[in-house]
Amino acid sequence: MTLAVRYVSARVLDTTAVEEAPPGRGEVVLAPAYVGICGTDLHIFHGDMDARVGAPAVLGHEMAGRIVAVGEGVEGWQPGDPVTVMPLRWDDSCPACRAGHQHICQHLDFIGIDSPGAMQQRWTVPASTLVRLPGDLPLDRAALVEPTAVAVHDVGRAQVREGEKVVVVGGGPVGVLIALVARGRGADVRVVELSAHRRVLAEELGLAVWDPAAVDVPELVREWTGDAGADVAFEVSGAAGGVETAVDVLGVRGRLCLVAIHPRPREVNLHRFFWRELTLVGARLYDRGDFERAVALVADGTIPADRLISKVVPLPEAPAAFEALEGGGDVMKILVDCGTPQEARA
Repeated sequence: MTLAVRYVSARVLDTTAVEEAPPGRGEVVLAPAYVGICGTDLHIFHGDMDARVGAPAVLGHEMAGRIVAVGEGVEGWQPGDPVTVMPLRWDDSCPACRAGHQHICQHLDFIGIDSPGAMQQRWTVPASTLVRLPGDLPLDRAALVEPTAVAVHDVGRAQVREGEKVVVVGGGPVGVLIALVARGRGADVRVVELSAHRRVLAEELGLAVWDPAAVDVPELVREWTGDAGADVAFEVSGAAGGVETAVDVLGVRGRLCLVAIHPRPREVNLHRFFWRELTLVGARLYDRGDFERAVALVADGTIPADRLISKVVPLPEAPAAFEALEGGGDVMKILVDCGTPQEARA
């Protein structure tokens, strides 16, 4: 048996012992050391994804840990290897897969949503999902590789180039990661964020941040860009006002990258799209190249992962951590320590 955090019903989580699955052919058993709680996990917690998530469901997909057992047919991996997981399993036969877009397979199994996740002391996954970690990278920091891979993919989808003016609307974990990745590409970045706590953290990371409740963001962008407008805007807030701001700051032929999951349709100023020949791109998940790039960015300090971790809680306290994250503004990233032996976390 292994201890796990499960979604039971809207706003109800439990921590209980579940059966430990032995590794089948092509599978490995992991000892997750740290698992991050993300916005999608909160959507599940609120009951917003009940049509997709079969309760009781073990949550979690942002993780780092070590291999503890290897199944038949697995090559190149051995117990003790430090790893993270790209939590995607695709069918390789749908039109999206055949076109080379396996990460958005039309029958995608997102592990941790559609199948059991990482918030448990032992986790069995396909070896094909493993991504190797440097041996000297602390596993708590490595737990931020998955959200960093999201940011790498987003910045790639928006085709951010050196010297471009970029506005990130929403300074939560993914928004800050997007800003850091874009800055690493040589872009000039501004972050728009309502939360004072998150603004302070972003500023401590060297990012320029605006409070949309206190300033006229489109006007500041006009001043900043010499009336040209931003080249790229990322909508990461998930709010109607964020969409409006992201559209309004763009210059001629600017690109809007939609990152946030909007729970309902939003009004969009399509006249602005027509008048300025704007482009809208969606960005969902990542591919292996994004993950490997994210490992490098966390390992070399481009992503200061330790600064983004607000707190670490033991696995039995994970349900309370979900409630703490609902307020949003005073925390950035909470990690769950899955309670594996010290040698597995070192």
